[in-house]
Amino acid sequence: MAEDPLPLFNLRRQWPILREEAVATFEQIAAAGAFSLGEELEAFEAEWAAYCGTRHAVGVANGTVAIELALRGLGVGPGDEVITVAHTFVATVEAIAATGARPVLVDIDPATRCIDPAAARAAMGPRTTAVVAVHLYGRPAPMDELGALGVPVIEDAAQAHGATLGARRVGSLGTAGCFSFYPTKNLGAMGDGGAVVTDDDDLAAAVRSLRHHGAAPGDANHHVRCGGTERLDNLQAAILRLKLRRLDSDNEHRRWIADRYREALADLPLGLPPDDEPEGHAVHHLFVADVNERDRVRAALRKSGVLAGVHYPTPVHLQPGWRWLGLRAGDLPATERASARALSLPCFPGMYEEEKDRVVEALRRILA
Repeated sequence: MAEDPLPLFNLRRQWPILREEAVATFEQIAAAGAFSLGEELEAFEAEWAAYCGTRHAVGVANGTVAIELALRGLGVGPGDEVITVAHTFVATVEAIAATGARPVLVDIDPATRCIDPAAARAAMGPRTTAVVAVHLYGRPAPMDELGALGVPVIEDAAQAHGATLGARRVGSLGTAGCFSFYPTKNLGAMGDGGAVVTDDDDLAAAVRSLRHHGAAPGDANHHVRCGGTERLDNLQAAILRLKLRRLDSDNEHRRWIADRYREALADLPLGLPPDDEPEGHAVHHLFVADVNERDRVRAALRKSGVLAGVHYPTPVHLQPGWRWLGLRAGDLPATERASARALSLPCFPGMYEEEKDRVVEALRRILA
């Protein structure tokens, strides 16, 4: 009998571990009728802020709106420019555009695939009000160099829960850290969710107001800003509290898989993600190899029962909806090369050693 295909990520493997506590939590919240802005959310915010090493965490509806509200809380809006990359999920750029500011897309460092700080510096202009640094695939971006640019740096940490740079965790490295808790993230809810973490008291207060119709502190009927409905609900917060207890061990398992891939694939004709820098610790949200004839290799893996992924096949500046930014093919060469060659291999908590071996053996048959 043929083996079931090995998915890029297996969410079902988490449920037996969570079932008993999760069901009890659902029943408790349902019995209390407390679904919004309640004790579970406050408790998760306190725990997530402590984990990230910041004074504040503000739960919001998703990771996209986390970036948008962080920027709006800093006063970013029409007429401003915000620098970021095109080699990211489109949500990063959407969040900037949602403020009314213009995204300015720059190239990546071909080795790390994070933002190239020299390219960011070259793009600085009189209207530059912020930089959004994407910690891509779970690897911290070069925050020291970006911090020297002289404008607020917002961390898109949607793929980097628990990653570190020096003694500090991602989220505490810039003006604010923005997280997604989409189910496949290193810390994932059972639906959408997000958070903004920061040490800036005024920014935290602004984001809390913006997520809840622009309400004033302690007075939901007094609206001091033009906000919206962007809250993290109590059910998702409660699930995140349960899963936060396992985040570090889950990240260690991801690192174990990444290390085994590096050892087993080192002699094959493909580029592997770089090792951690001495002062940094990646969390391998994705394990992305650089492969010639990527689409052929991916199709061959599928035939072998391995469901590899592609992140991201078309960079944002070449997407039809973003042609108005004025960039063309060839303008961001490192980004375009990465998009054409990136192949994501299965890497998830609870992945078995024999499953890792299936991936390695399939790649050896295809590439050797």
